[in-house]
Amino acid sequence: MTLIDGYLSGNRPAGAAGAAEATEVGRRREAFAALFDPTTFRHIERLGIGPGWRCWEVGAGGTSVVSWLAKRVGPTGRVLATATDTSWQTSAARPPVEVRRHDVGADAPPIEGFDLVHARLVLSRVPDLEQALRSMIRALRSGGRLLIEEADPALQPLPCPDEHGPAQELANRLRRALLTQRGSDVAYGRGLPRMLRAAGLCQVEADAYFPLTAPACAALETVTIQQSRTALTAAGLATDEDITTHLASVATGTMDLATSPLISAWGRKG
Repeated sequence: MTLIDGYLSGNRPAGAAGAAEATEVGRRREAFAALFDPTTFRHIERLGIGPGWRCWEVGAGGTSVVSWLAKRVGPTGRVLATATDTSWQTSAARPPVEVRRHDVGADAPPIEGFDLVHARLVLSRVPDLEQALRSMIRALRSGGRLLIEEADPALQPLPCPDEHGPAQELANRLRRALLTQRGSDVAYGRGLPRMLRAAGLCQVEADAYFPLTAPACAALETVTIQQSRTALTAAGLATDEDITTHLASVATGTMDLATSPLISAWGRKG
């Protein structure tokens, strides 16, 4: 299991293990919403969202962004939320929201003429990145906006940038071990502006958000380490005692924990 895969993996089949993992998935979604929704919403507001907008939320992993979009576009707008796994949907969608199973890296794009297409922590896990970008851009109307947000663990890889004691040193050692397990590019996020320009978008801009010392950082760290425990110990990258000690330190609430920076990049279709 990779670092970002550990953050984002979907639900498993029902049963004791499946129920436990579903709970972890829910905690992870709550942590991501608490950490990153404010910056996502800030960017979308800057892009001018308003009543009547048609929006495509790609790879939706929960309801927080979808619900926020629905309030902004109002009854005259439309919000299409797609994902390969829509198990997060616990009740029937109501207008202006539609939920649909869709693989952005493989399936044909919805032909809607969207004002906004948004994907957060999706593209780094898509095998065919070029196909995914083409799909999202094709779905935009002329003048529509694409907003892509991805992590960049290599830009700031430490959960404890202030490494001032044994607990912080252990946390950073475990994070380095997790990064060695990653199969995808740990420097992915910083390349987004270049990718959007290469895909033909204009007025491309980007920024980075770096959460530090928030309860949601601790929640995310706990879930990630718990899910990675078997992989880390099996690979000889950490002992079970290391992980138990680290989780206990996180639980004290006294560690200044960070996440990887979130790179947000946006551009306009000509």
